[in-house]
Amino acid sequence: MLKQRIITALVLLAILMPAMLYADPRAFAAVAMAMVAASAWEWGRLNGCSQLASWACGAACTLLCALAWFMGGLQAPAALWTVSGGAWVLVGAWLLRRGVAHWSSIPRGVRLVTGLLALWLAWLAVAQARVIGVNFMLSVLALVWVADIFAYFAGRGLGGRFFSFKLAPSISPGKTWEGVIGGMSGVLLLAAVWIAADSHWGAVQPSFYTLVAKRSAWLLLLALLFMAAMSVVGDLVESLIKRAAGAKDSSGLLPGHGGFLDRLDALLPTLPLAMMIYSLVAA
Repeated sequence: MLKQRIITALVLLAILMPAMLYADPRAFAAVAMAMVAASAWEWGRLNGCSQLASWACGAACTLLCALAWFMGGLQAPAALWTVSGGAWVLVGAWLLRRGVAHWSSIPRGVRLVTGLLALWLAWLAVAQARVIGVNFMLSVLALVWVADIFAYFAGRGLGGRFFSFKLAPSISPGKTWEGVIGGMSGVLLLAAVWIAADSHWGAVQPSFYTLVAKRSAWLLLLALLFMAAMSVVGDLVESLIKRAAGAKDSSGLLPGHGGFLDRLDALLPTLPLAMMIYSLVAA
């Protein structure tokens, strides 16, 4: 399993890194669109769609992205990020409160449309982040990756020692409050190191952390804790949906890793939220 995970990760890096570093941001936007389309196909399968209907979900998501690309040129109004960020907070909290059993009672059409919109918004957010700069985009992506890594090790090493109750036992029994705190601590450390690196090397394209810190250190602290918390919400929402569908992974497209949705779940809320915060500090 470990060998499989490493090989898959290396293949993904071999595809993503050249597109990410290529001067024209449209190269990365195209690769990201393909990943989001695959996630939309997985979304259809998780919601009980036939193979043909699941392919239609992938095609519909691709069409949404292509239309936005054609009409907006990988840009979006600040109001869109405010609305989508608020929607993620409200809908995510509502879904987690209602639990696994409630998911199947939501009409399938509503579930499909909501999922496709979430994937489309995540794509548009990461595409716009790449237009701002590689350093900016990587700093947002790294926030989620570091939060996940620190949460994993903190949960493994400290889970249950300080809190006698789990984070969401009926949705994801392995997640602990110690893991959440560990993830947040990792994000704060990451931001401090990245800001210092930006300053030391005189980054032409500032990172997300440097841009927010210029407005207010307190705003940066709140933004980091909020985004780390919402990355957990994204992870839990996908776990809830997989549990309702009786699936361990969103698919087997990424050997050793599951599916694309399993890799993107925590990014779905954090990418639009990062763009919402950026639009506030850049105004």
